[in-house]
Amino acid sequence: MPYSIDVDQLRTFLAVAELGSFTKAGDAVHKTQSAVSMQMKKLEERIGQPIFVKDGRNSRITEHGRRLVEYARRMITLNDETLSAFHEPEVAGRIRLGLPDDYAERLLPQVLAAFNRLNPCINLDVECSSSNEIGRRIQKGELDVGIVTSGDCSSLPGQIVRREPLQWVGSREHIVHDQRPLRLAVGPTTCSWRKDGIAALDQQKIQHQVVYTSSSAAALSGAVNAGLAIAILPASALRQGQRILGEKEGLPPLPPCDITIIRSPVAIEPVHDALCHHIVTSIGNVSIEYNDALAEAAE
Repeated sequence: MPYSIDVDQLRTFLAVAELGSFTKAGDAVHKTQSAVSMQMKKLEERIGQPIFVKDGRNSRITEHGRRLVEYARRMITLNDETLSAFHEPEVAGRIRLGLPDDYAERLLPQVLAAFNRLNPCINLDVECSSSNEIGRRIQKGELDVGIVTSGDCSSLPGQIVRREPLQWVGSREHIVHDQRPLRLAVGPTTCSWRKDGIAALDQQKIQHQVVYTSSSAAALSGAVNAGLAIAILPASALRQGQRILGEKEGLPPLPPCDITIIRSPVAIEPVHDALCHHIVTSIGNVSIEYNDALAEAAE
């Protein structure tokens, strides 16, 4: 006779699978790391197959674990739907979240997916725009929470939740960095990455020319990969096929990029607290895909 599976173990399992760390998963589901480890050990015993293997500080999901993910999602969804049909949810509501496309694509997908699994009664409306525009809409009350580049919204109070190095980024297939004037693909004039990069070049008297402007990190990466220019991007925006350029290529060091969470003055409900707490505790962990791209770029 088949045994039943503990839904709470499955919820913790998804948190580990999506956040990549027992510690981060424990913060998300309000359990100690040892409790998470014990739950995963019991789940593996129940499944009869290994679902995680250690990969440095993180835990990498196995093929059996990947198979379990979709079953776990379906079981948790049905469990939550059943309970919500008979009980009022403790935390429910709608949050309007704004963030730039580079953070939306590379840094936060797993974090937001985990939040959705853990808080099925909170609806997230995600809008992608520039940090400057997100800050403006936060001030007008059109968005509740924003994840922004700190330098682009310095007039707004917020909490720095992540610091990343800014990088000069070029294509592995094209040599552009040794040409003068140096061709740049950068954000609009309000972009702090652009300001920092140009200031560094001016200080070392390196001739440069802006040949491609976009507020989209994906568009800037496209220009880099096509060999049109080099770009100034944070670590989380690096893509496969790109390389980090530095002092040995004759380029000056860049300051770090601070990623900040900002809130509308009216975003004071428990749903907003829940999202901000989840982002703060989880944003330090990013996907394996990002780590692979960064490792390749640094070679």
